[in-house]
Amino acid sequence: MSSTAFSLNPRKTENFGKNWKFNLGDIPNGQETMLNDSQWRSLDLPHDWSIEGQFNKDNPATPGGGALPGGIGWYRKTFNLPDAEEGRLVFIDFDGVYRNSEVWINGHYLGKRPYGLYFFSL
Repeated sequence: MSSTAFSLNPRKTENFGKNWKFNLGDIPNGQETMLNDSQWRSLDLPHDWSIEGQFNKDNPATPGGGALPGGIGWYRKTFNLPDAEEGRLVFIDFDGVYRNSEVWINGHYLGKRPYGLYFFSL
């Protein structure tokens, strides 16, 4: 690729943290695009739902317990790529996911990570 191509199509970074939906707890088929999430909580990222809980000796985050609650939470976001982006390489970078997270885009499973950094191309 020539340097001209790079100057004609510069890299763009957008903040993806606004206008997410959140549900604490597991949702069967939560990845489905037609799932009704109208009752889910609206929020902006970053967000850590576990800090909304209470420290408790029975929360098993460490061998001795006494941490914040764990569990499953779902985050959803609706977005559209402009037609001008068709054919371009697009990355979504999640840099604060705690662990054991899974990602779907338009109902397609992209993968699971045991740690908190994602780089996926669309």
